[in-house]
Amino acid sequence: MQHSTFLDKQVLVTGGAGFIGSNLAIRLRDLGARVTVADAMVPAHGGNRLHLESLGPAVAVLQEPLERMSDDLAACVAAADTIFHLAVQGCHWDSMEEPLKDLHYNCSATLALLEACRRHNPRATLVFASTRQVYGSPRALPVDEGHPLQPVDVNGIHKIAAEHYHLLYHRVHRLPVTIARLTNTYGPRMRIRDARQTFLGLWIRQALEGQPFDVWDGRQRRDFNYVDDVVDALLKMATHPQAIGKVYNLGGDRVYSLRQAAETLTELTGTLHVIRAFPADRKAIDIGDYHASYEAIRSQLGWSPSTTFREGLAAALAYFRAHAHLFQP
Repeated sequence: MQHSTFLDKQVLVTGGAGFIGSNLAIRLRDLGARVTVADAMVPAHGGNRLHLESLGPAVAVLQEPLERMSDDLAACVAAADTIFHLAVQGCHWDSMEEPLKDLHYNCSATLALLEACRRHNPRATLVFASTRQVYGSPRALPVDEGHPLQPVDVNGIHKIAAEHYHLLYHRVHRLPVTIARLTNTYGPRMRIRDARQTFLGLWIRQALEGQPFDVWDGRQRRDFNYVDDVVDALLKMATHPQAIGKVYNLGGDRVYSLRQAAETLTELTGTLHVIRAFPADRKAIDIGDYHASYEAIRSQLGWSPSTTFREGLAAALAYFRAHAHLFQP
């Protein structure tokens, strides 16, 4: 995919040292953009300068929390042609244990960024990465953008708030914003130290270490997106005028039970998996089966996933075998 519109453009990626943000920053650099990454490098959130090591000085990195909005960060906002906002807290059980911290990272930071845009750069296109968690337990499948928003955890509530902040600033202040609701994203640079961002990351680490990995229940059905496909979607959203003011679901090429996903990983690594009962505390905030309809973004922007789960999983395994120093022990 080529996006000549990014050539020599100023782009700010918040959360750009994290999983999706770093992959996006690398792609933008390859497209000729002048990229600045802003990341608070909160250890539990996955920010890691090593994710950007291949870029050297080609990408500027600010270790800045959004909510404090330093002069340097405000200047980056003011200069940006496009802003990708990925600096959020995404761990569901952390949000239940420390809801005020989750509010801080998801809502205060988002409002600080929107205010900086309103005051200094209301013309910059702003793409916000939200989550399928806003829907809660699906009433019907596949889930489209009109599904009721009934999250089962604090993180989902705060993500809804962050979405509505963006949409309000679009309606009232005319900021050109668009929102992506991501599903289970995986691939190179994902967090594999633990399951804070996705269970699949922990599975991958344990499989690479030759340890049997646990599958809770295994019957839940999910869709998955390889990170390169997600980056493609975010770039399309940033470059299509039709996307302004819209919310789009992303979704996978097909639906897998967790048992099927585990079997695929076992086939690729030879590592066994164990089906276990769902822990009660995690079961309370599990949404059950979920897969998305991505018809809106397909029909309006021409995006659909191109990487099969098996292909993407093989690429992720190859990456982490070659980059063991990024395991974040």
